[in-house]
Amino acid sequence: MRTARLDLERVLGIAAMSSTMEFKVREIDWEEGSDELVAIRRQVFVIEQNVPEDLEWDGIDPQCRHVIAREFTGRPIGTGRLLPDGHIGRMAVLSPFRGRGVGAAMLRELIAMADQAGLAEALLHAQTHAIPFYAKFGFEPEGEEFMEAGMLHRTMRLRLRNLTDK
Repeated sequence: MRTARLDLERVLGIAAMSSTMEFKVREIDWEEGSDELVAIRRQVFVIEQNVPEDLEWDGIDPQCRHVIAREFTGRPIGTGRLLPDGHIGRMAVLSPFRGRGVGAAMLRELIAMADQAGLAEALLHAQTHAIPFYAKFGFEPEGEEFMEAGMLHRTMRLRLRNLTDK
């Protein structure tokens, strides 16, 4: 039986609502944007969430695709990355900008990048409190909870296209 292809237009349109804050999300090369991306991730993960520096900086950023969110003034306010295997991670939004659609816009962009790359699925390790957020985009939890960087996480997966579509 053939599974229907994910309706990306529907998924990518989720959470484009209710925020009047002006910001833009775009892809950014690691070499071009590393100072800003590092600053955001250091604030969110290392300072706020107490992730050890050696766990945050895993050495694979140059091989990943990154997005950056900027408020209308140009200030960087969020980031996320897509690994070549379809793993989405390092989603971080500065505290004053959370709950305003920034994370949703970045996730939509990362999902679109994974789909455009022809990947069959995207996956991520969600902090357990963020599972409902990712579920809104069609990610489904799998397996048991596990500890990562001192916090409970769960693997979540989103099917992007049928393997027969390739």
